[in-house]
Amino acid sequence: MRAAPALGGEDRQRLLTGSHHDPHGLLGAHPVRGGVLFRALRPYARAVTVVAAGLRARLRAEGDGLFSGVLPLTSVPDYQLLVTYDDAEVRVHDPYRFLPALGELDLHLIGEGRHEELWRALGARPMTHHGVTGTRFTVWAPNARGVRVTGDFCHWDGTGLPMRSLGSSGVWELFVPGVGEGALYKFEITRPDGSRTLRADPMARRTECPPATASVVHASHHRWGDGDWMARRDGGRVHELPFSVYELHLASWRPGLTYRQLAEQLPAYVKDLGFTHVELMPVAEHPFGGSWGYQVTGFYAPTARLGTPDDFKYLVDALHRAGIGVLVDWVPAHFPRDAWALAEFDGRPLYEPSDPLRAAHPDWGTLEFDYGRTEVRNFLVANAVYWCEEFHIDGLRVDAVASMLYLDYSREPGQWTPNAHGGRENLDAVAFLQEMNATVYRRCPGVVTIAEESTAWDGVTRATHHVGASGFGGLGFGLKWNMGWMHDSLGYLAHEPVHRKYHHHEMTFSMVYAYSENYVLPISHDEVVHGKRALVSKMPGDWWQQRATHRAYLGFMWAHPGKQLLFMGQEFAQGAEWSERHGPDWWLLDPSYSAEPDHRGVRDLVRDLNQVYAATPPLWQRDTVPEGFAWVEGDGYEDNVFAFLRFDADGSPLLAVSNFSPVVRQAYRVGVPDTVPLWREVLNTDDERYGGSGVLNPEPLKAEPTAAHGRPASLLPTLPPLATIWLRPA
Repeated sequence: MRAAPALGGEDRQRLLTGSHHDPHGLLGAHPVRGGVLFRALRPYARAVTVVAAGLRARLRAEGDGLFSGVLPLTSVPDYQLLVTYDDAEVRVHDPYRFLPALGELDLHLIGEGRHEELWRALGARPMTHHGVTGTRFTVWAPNARGVRVTGDFCHWDGTGLPMRSLGSSGVWELFVPGVGEGALYKFEITRPDGSRTLRADPMARRTECPPATASVVHASHHRWGDGDWMARRDGGRVHELPFSVYELHLASWRPGLTYRQLAEQLPAYVKDLGFTHVELMPVAEHPFGGSWGYQVTGFYAPTARLGTPDDFKYLVDALHRAGIGVLVDWVPAHFPRDAWALAEFDGRPLYEPSDPLRAAHPDWGTLEFDYGRTEVRNFLVANAVYWCEEFHIDGLRVDAVASMLYLDYSREPGQWTPNAHGGRENLDAVAFLQEMNATVYRRCPGVVTIAEESTAWDGVTRATHHVGASGFGGLGFGLKWNMGWMHDSLGYLAHEPVHRKYHHHEMTFSMVYAYSENYVLPISHDEVVHGKRALVSKMPGDWWQQRATHRAYLGFMWAHPGKQLLFMGQEFAQGAEWSERHGPDWWLLDPSYSAEPDHRGVRDLVRDLNQVYAATPPLWQRDTVPEGFAWVEGDGYEDNVFAFLRFDADGSPLLAVSNFSPVVRQAYRVGVPDTVPLWREVLNTDDERYGGSGVLNPEPLKAEPTAAHGRPASLLPTLPPLATIWLRPA
């Protein structure tokens, strides 16, 4: 062996400080005149020996952990390194003898911002590369001077594992032999100014449990058992099917349970109550539990608080096998500023806009995404696809859409810059949402996207290629939360019954715009926290009146056009606000508690609402068209009475009548179609089984040929106090 030419001072310095763009050009084995040059960077090693078939040669120490030598070979052999330390000797494959494990097509798609399976290209991927098992590490960091991978497999000293830059893509790559599933890792990035920052992997598919912040090498081994569910879902039309959602916070629904333990309890509970779907508050990894998951750092990783990604798949699988769809809250509007996560990831604004005023989210102290950057948009679009394809998620409820759509959202004059047309619309965010929705619907049949959008933006649930009066194509969502209905109806109910006649329009106004979008009626977590009080506690009157109004409202809500969503704890009239520290007040359902029947009765009503709803096509089949609804009594303000008809595709009706006054109204005349001679009561929220007073209509009601409310026939039902009744053709 002869000595290798010394590394140039600049190359040596850049290599040792983690700022070299091409360490593979210096390390590994390279043909040179007279043989093959071997060079290894092994900090703390006493010696490094090249081992191959018929070859064993000890390299010369260059200092600073560098070892090199030129062997008289005609070609590079299939070799390994024998590395000697003070207390051990290990035989390893040299990471710097491998060609890139990322293909040209991947890099092309990443550069275009069109890699719809980005998680297969970036991040940590266990694999066999050229016959050797290990993990390919890849990260997008275009502003970095250098990147090194570090982890528990190198005692968190990344000096010996610098990554190579793959040209103009901004992607850095290194295949590390011997590293497998469960290994902890991060990326050590040298910023443009020469300083270093240690970052978790933005594409990590598994993380350490907070407050620890390392990424974890992961490969899934879950075998799905929900084939029947997926086949049924792919052919479904959400808008024309029952859609009743139970929203919950996984970490506090039953505090202390893991994903797998939840799989033993949650599906049975939700199925018993008859909900068609669950909606999970964000499950992506987040550092602060008090954010409920709405400040995400690990966009591709289910939170490790409850188990592994495969454990989460097990939960989704169990829900599907119970016939329950799974919606997940998704948060592409912002991300936190934690110094180990996305903020100024490679030393400069990368995922966020470069303008600090534009980057700062004014409400939550977080950062907004730069939707105009193709790679950032790709990161988010692929993330939406990832949850649907990898975890079989049936729908994404997109959080805080309004804050994305408007440049002046929560900003004062002078704190925002108009778009190219002088308007306040964020054109980049519009394009991103359109691309995300179009991509998800194309790739994932049967999946629904749902917007939490609180303004009157035109066309939230309109197809992206249909241009509206505003000049914009639709955003392409399947459904939208009806925040106006929620606000108005809860405002109406907060008034004492004697004052409700002055606010009657708050319950009827929703029908003015009911078909402008495809709506979900949400009573969500946001309405039962931060001093807003639990749903039953919003109602005036004594405890009986509060529960009665609560039940009547649910009956009105389930009959109103739109899909329904109810947050956990409200199904049994929990009186206290929700807290993520202890979850629902399950003790209210303990039979030893004296008021347990009051709460159990409300839960029994929710079960019956869902069962009758699912069996009654007029309540869901024509949710999105005006032909599915007709007012009967929309002006009964003196009586606090509302009555309307719902129709299915064949014209078969359901009559819903709500009496929001605390008095019984005997023989209250209600106009009905003359095509139905006899009606029967199929649900009454005043039933004693639910904790009501038992004012029912036990016998079928015969339609009389007396005109009322502009209809040729009428009924004379008894309206219970603070109650909703549903009637169907007998």
